[in-house]
Amino acid sequence: MNLILIVAAALGFIAGFLFCWVTRQRIGQAKLANATEVAEQCIADAKAEGETIKKEKLLEAKEEIFNRRQKLEQQSKNKLKEIQRLEQQLGNREMDLDRKVDVLSKKEEGINQLSGELNQRKETQMKLQAELDRLIQEENRKLEQISGLTTEEAKKIQMSNILEIAREDTAQEVAEIRASAQSTANREAKEVVLHALQRNNLSHIVDTTVSILKLPDDEMKGRIIGREGRNIRAFENTTGIEVLIDDTPQTVVLSCFDPIRREIAKQSLEKLIYDGRIHPGRIEEVVQKSTEEVAEQMFERGEQTIQDLGLHGIHNELVRLLGRQHFRTNYGQNLLQHSKEVASLAGDMAAQLGLDIKLAKRAGLLHDIGKTADDYGDAPFYEIGVELAKKYGENERVQNAIAAQAPFESETEVNSPITILVKLANSISVSRPGAQKESLDNYIKRMGQLEEIAKSFPGVVNSFAIQAGRELRVIVEHSVIDDDKAQLLADDLVKKLRDEMEFPGQIKVTVIREFRSVDYAK
Repeated sequence: MNLILIVAAALGFIAGFLFCWVTRQRIGQAKLANATEVAEQCIADAKAEGETIKKEKLLEAKEEIFNRRQKLEQQSKNKLKEIQRLEQQLGNREMDLDRKVDVLSKKEEGINQLSGELNQRKETQMKLQAELDRLIQEENRKLEQISGLTTEEAKKIQMSNILEIAREDTAQEVAEIRASAQSTANREAKEVVLHALQRNNLSHIVDTTVSILKLPDDEMKGRIIGREGRNIRAFENTTGIEVLIDDTPQTVVLSCFDPIRREIAKQSLEKLIYDGRIHPGRIEEVVQKSTEEVAEQMFERGEQTIQDLGLHGIHNELVRLLGRQHFRTNYGQNLLQHSKEVASLAGDMAAQLGLDIKLAKRAGLLHDIGKTADDYGDAPFYEIGVELAKKYGENERVQNAIAAQAPFESETEVNSPITILVKLANSISVSRPGAQKESLDNYIKRMGQLEEIAKSFPGVVNSFAIQAGRELRVIVEHSVIDDDKAQLLADDLVKKLRDEMEFPGQIKVTVIREFRSVDYAK
């Protein structure tokens, strides 16, 4: 009985095991089929998404290609317009060149004509000299027969007569040649200068030794002064300027002869007022930062000036010195503005004369560069300027234009017409009405010096400096100085003024000779 139960239990166990195994196999196959179906669905979805992405990328690529094509076409149109503009500009330049060639041809014809007239006058002078020699020989024979003078005494008398006659003849010839040459030269020079002036909007900037700063309220004055004046003392010691605080409402005055220090102080005080924290430690920090900012501003001003003039290749040290000129004045005229004006005028005149425009602008811009080179010794500014130009690779003609700023012309030999243009442009810039200012004492002293130099010549009765010293009128004794000698006196007086005085622009010298016949009816 037990055996039967055991066999039945074993058979039941085996049957259960087989049932479970069959059931598990069916469940596994069902899951496998389901997983396969899911995988196939995923693959199908992935393929569909891939196709969608592919289409999107193709559309993006086509759009990018279209945009690039549009951009290239626009660039091509712009290039074509630029080429057309350049061709038109080239055509205009060719027309200008033809016009300048015509002008030069006319000038050459005028020079040839003047040369012919000069040769004729030389022949006439030679004939006069031959006649003079004959008269001298005849006079010597008469003197020997009549006067009984020694040979040496007769020679002295004859030499004096010859010199006087030659001087009179030379004065007359010089006056005629000068009148003819000046008639042509003045007309052409005026055309060149007027054209340059018309193309330049000349202005001047007059600086002072003080800067006025507006305050938000009067309470700020007390904060600037600080407890027992410690803030204002720290500010003055750090900046090197004087702060003037008076009863003027909401106003502080910064006084200093150094415009760079004054600018640093002004910017520093503006920052302190805006920030509100005013104490000695903060003052030193702000002043240091303002010093760096002003240095950057000076360099940027120099770069901007160079860009405005269309120049390039100027050394950074020269650019820095140009920027410093903005904060310097010369007889009250802003130095950077003056240098820029000289460069523009010189460039325009060079264009009219067919000279190197860039070189003329460069020389004009750098002609006063030595005036701001405080770290290069105590030599004259023009010598410092020449050394800087040599050091930083500037052209020899630029160096010559800088050297020609010497107060006496004999100190520098002019080796280029660019130098003459720069001197002329400098004279125009500094001699305009309002371009410079000078003190009353210096003005009176200069007027007196002009009149005294004129009175030092023999035959001068009186002299008058008029038009703020730009014209000198000289009254001479008619019995001592004739018409020909009057021209020689004007030449000698001009030479002496150049040698003994320093003046801006030019001084017109007018010699007046008047003869009056007076009688009385009784």
